[in-house]
Amino acid sequence: MSNIVRLIVACVLFGAAVALCAFGFWGWGILSLLFGGIVLLSFFFNENMIIAQYFLRKDNQAKAEEWLYKITDYEKQLHKNQHGYYNLLIGLIESRKAPMKSEKYFKKALSLGMKMSHNTALAKLSLAGISMAKRNKREAQMYLSEAAKDDKNKLLADQIKMMKGQLAQMDKQVVKGGYRQF
Repeated sequence: MSNIVRLIVACVLFGAAVALCAFGFWGWGILSLLFGGIVLLSFFFNENMIIAQYFLRKDNQAKAEEWLYKITDYEKQLHKNQHGYYNLLIGLIESRKAPMKSEKYFKKALSLGMKMSHNTALAKLSLAGISMAKRNKREAQMYLSEAAKDDKNKLLADQIKMMKGQLAQMDKQVVKGGYRQF
């Protein structure tokens, strides 16, 4: 259901709640008010995104992907503030299957913007990992330093520290004859 339809339904339910309360049907008016509040809440927080985040936390990638792909046109179905989070979630799911293909989703999530700094740090940390896989050390260092700056609550401190250690190991790897020797 598009956001405009959700907003219209919420307004109709709020109007019905006011009318019902005015005519003395308080029980039905309060029930209509609650339903209108739920519909209005789904305008700002899409239910498919919430369920997909739940399955990602439970590490059930297949279910999370199934719920995210129920959003067919994210520009119409999601509020503008959720566009970046949608691309971040798609990028996280895609990074498990094909890490190099997920780069475009993380970059798009950063360009669309996200309000929570730890989500921005997560996107930059993922981009740093992709840059390391491409053997682009300078870009990986840039993304890691930006991720450390954005991680104000130190939620990703261990992962950033581990990535910096892996980045230091890139210097020690010697390539001879096309094979890496450790």
